[in-house]
Amino acid sequence: MDSQWRPIPLSKALDINPSVRLKKGERYPFVDMNAVDASRANVQPLEERAFTGGGSRFQGGDTLFARITPCLENGKIVRFKPKKGDNRPAHGSTEFIVMRGRDGVSVTDFVFYLARSPQVRGFAISQMTGSSGRQRVPTDCFDKLSVPLPPLDEQCAIARVLGTLDDKIQHNRRTARGSERLARAIFRAWFVDFDPVKAKIDGATSFPSVPQPVFDALPTRLVESEIGPVPEGWNVVPLDEAADFLNGLALQKFPPFNDGADLPVIKIAQLRRGSTEGAAYANDSIDGKYKIKDGDLLFSWSGTLEAEFWFGGAGALNQHLFKVTSANYPLWLAYEWIHQHMPEFRLIASSKATTMGHIKREHLHNARVVVPTSTVLQEADRRIGRLHNIHAQAMMESRKLAEMRDYLLPKLLSGEVRVKDIHG
Repeated sequence: MDSQWRPIPLSKALDINPSVRLKKGERYPFVDMNAVDASRANVQPLEERAFTGGGSRFQGGDTLFARITPCLENGKIVRFKPKKGDNRPAHGSTEFIVMRGRDGVSVTDFVFYLARSPQVRGFAISQMTGSSGRQRVPTDCFDKLSVPLPPLDEQCAIARVLGTLDDKIQHNRRTARGSERLARAIFRAWFVDFDPVKAKIDGATSFPSVPQPVFDALPTRLVESEIGPVPEGWNVVPLDEAADFLNGLALQKFPPFNDGADLPVIKIAQLRRGSTEGAAYANDSIDGKYKIKDGDLLFSWSGTLEAEFWFGGAGALNQHLFKVTSANYPLWLAYEWIHQHMPEFRLIASSKATTMGHIKREHLHNARVVVPTSTVLQEADRRIGRLHNIHAQAMMESRKLAEMRDYLLPKLLSGEVRVKDIHG
């Protein structure tokens, strides 16, 4: 470690729960713990609430450090980013510890990465007190943790390196979300609302974004079906005939061998997070069909119903999750139809008189999907499939960048790797 780096108690290295002036009864931006996505560096307020005098108080750039289990273990440590042009202070959950740079000692952006370091987060978790399930980090515990603190200019340089990676990760995720939204809009227009077919029925001789040969091959009328009018010649089939739904295993029956080949268990929490962080492990003797790889389509049919393409690396499919495949159709077709039916699936699950609502295979069979002619499907695959490929590439790159950031973070903060080494 450089002689300019000095060990210092964390509570002296930064300001913890610094003073922020808010007027009781006035409305300010508010951040709830549920709004925090551990996979994102920043959180923006989704609402405004009147300040009651309690809870956490913060301003732009401050770090919000979850102090309650399991939020901290799940990585809920984010930087508050106000909406553009809004410089007001804000308030939030009582379960946030607010952290900020201390004048002349630390830089606020550096503090964010320091708070996310395995050293600080692991120490905080080890200091939790309270009853099971409601444990919290006592704020004064940070008096007992000493951290190496580099000079201010190097703090800024470290924050820039890690921040550049975070910015690229967020850019990729925006690209992925944008391509997915566009794919869904095209899917809905073609396969739910039948806009090109209806335009042809109304006398149009072409349709934007539809190649002329494909438009010419579209039918000229709608016919009645079990779900209402559909284009003539298109098929209506059960969702579980358009795709196969493989339920996962009770993976506690496959304990890890600790031989370096174990697989992280992909449960609902991992699916929602999009990563294997915090996952348990199972041995790799499970049948190959239960092994998950990047690009697989996963659908949680119990608890929180979600359907997502997986880009979190190799894993093992846990019960309460389907791995969705299709031998006859592009996988995006199943994905989009699952999302089209998701509101009704969630309604069914919420009506269950159990603590964990769910759907059954019969509900997959009762859900109907429309399948077009091969000519239309091939053209849709060129358009929608390409957008899903852009989504996949962006998400894969984001994961690799996140792995690089997480590898560099503790090394930069300890001085093992210096910014000058990265830049050559």
